[in-house]
Amino acid sequence: MEKGVKLFKTWSSPFGIRIVWALKVKGVQFEQIDEDLANKSPLLLLYNPVHKKIPVLVHDGKPVVESLIILEYIEETWKQNPLFPEDPLERAAARFWAKFGDDKVMPSIWEAFIKGREEEECAFAPAFENLKFLEEELKGKQFFGGERIGIVDIAFGWLANLVPVFEEIHAIKVIDEERFPSLYAWMQEFSRAPLIADCWPPHEKLVNKFRAIRDQSLLAAAPHA
Repeated sequence: MEKGVKLFKTWSSPFGIRIVWALKVKGVQFEQIDEDLANKSPLLLLYNPVHKKIPVLVHDGKPVVESLIILEYIEETWKQNPLFPEDPLERAAARFWAKFGDDKVMPSIWEAFIKGREEEECAFAPAFENLKFLEEELKGKQFFGGERIGIVDIAFGWLANLVPVFEEIHAIKVIDEERFPSLYAWMQEFSRAPLIADCWPPHEKLVNKFRAIRDQSLLAAAPHA
């Protein structure tokens, strides 16, 4: 264990799993602590008293919060197997795409996912527009940074994790070989990487969880007498 490295997360969080991937790529040994967000532990509240949420990385007793910030901390603390490119302009671009994923891509897909079938076509339009940018960025490349997994791949790894779950629940293809060939190929390549594949949450368990979330959302949005 590297000076008591601990990661507070949940089993299903796309923000927590990206920290797991980064630490695995770096070869850092760490302890994983899965939180119950309905009954948050005193330690989670101690380490993240402002937002009271996961993920939290604790290194030698000192907490770091917010997943993209944690990824930067990991890169600066453990120099082996770099996640960021060396060139300053390329590093800035990597930060841009990672933030674009959290600010634009993820919310647009989530918004489409919780809509009813009758709103499906319109709901997915913003998500498809955002995914077009990723398709262009990936053209001619194995990974976002080139030939090896880097920070942008880890930031967007949730696509390979959750999009198949949403597709199964919604019975619609979001990322397919015809519409987004480069992004589709990236998802397959990323998913097969040993350090990534070893960390996937159980697919059926994710389907059951997110189907329940969607059903609750639709029920809450339904008109009541």
